[in-house]
Amino acid sequence: KIVASGANIVLSKLAIGDLATQYFADRGLFCAGRVEDGDLKRVAKATGAAVQTSCNDLSQGVLGACGEFEERQVGGERFNFFSGCDKASTCTFILRGGAEQFIAEAERSLHDAIMNTRRLLRHPSVIAGGGAIEMELSAYLRDESRKIYGKLQLLIGAYAKALEVIPRQVASNSGMDPTDVLNKLRMKHARGGKWFGVDVIENGVCDTFEAFVWEATVMKRNALLAATEAACLILSVDETVRNPASEKPDAGGMPGGKGMMGKGRGGGRFGRGRGRGR
Repeated sequence: KIVASGANIVLSKLAIGDLATQYFADRGLFCAGRVEDGDLKRVAKATGAAVQTSCNDLSQGVLGACGEFEERQVGGERFNFFSGCDKASTCTFILRGGAEQFIAEAERSLHDAIMNTRRLLRHPSVIAGGGAIEMELSAYLRDESRKIYGKLQLLIGAYAKALEVIPRQVASNSGMDPTDVLNKLRMKHARGGKWFGVDVIENGVCDTFEAFVWEATVMKRNALLAATEAACLILSVDETVRNPASEKPDAGGMPGGKGMMGKGRGGGRFGRGRGRGR
């Protein structure tokens, strides 16, 4: 039935036996078994095919199409490439590296980049990166704190100082002197250069907005909100209750000693247990 339907490629989530594989091969069909469910759904969506649970009632309407199909050796594994799919709106990245940790790190970096682009498309607003927005917020909060009397001034000043950690760390990771870079940034922002940030290429400061070092506004806003809420949660804890007995290795036993039948000098019900009788 599969051959009569006109299909040239057969993919299955279950295993395909040797007899069926040879049967398809003799008739010029390619088959692959044990295909993951996610890969099967992506191929079906890209080619316009429909996943079938039975071989009955197969027709041209459930078959997909692609411009070119190729089985190619990449590294130590073989991959099936579906090219020229008219209904495909996505692509596939193949990550290769010398060690698993390198591949995992590349995958995380690529995932972060894709998610950042996705959020940016949903919220098309950007700000300058490289610590520029943190320095501008820090300068603004310092100026506003001088207008406030009381302990709140110290609180706002501490928040402004905490924002400078980002450009300081960026400068340190780039091999620059963080103190020198922060002094230059404070001077630039005091003179109205609100988009000046750390220049990791020329080892200095520059207008990162003009240098196309951008960050999504929604991401920066969410990061500041999450950090502020975490700090407020920690400051709201006024006391920590500890149970030293639970930190001992034998904390799982009976409270107060070695068990019910252990030795002891405990007293009786009405006395100390060692008194003389008459």
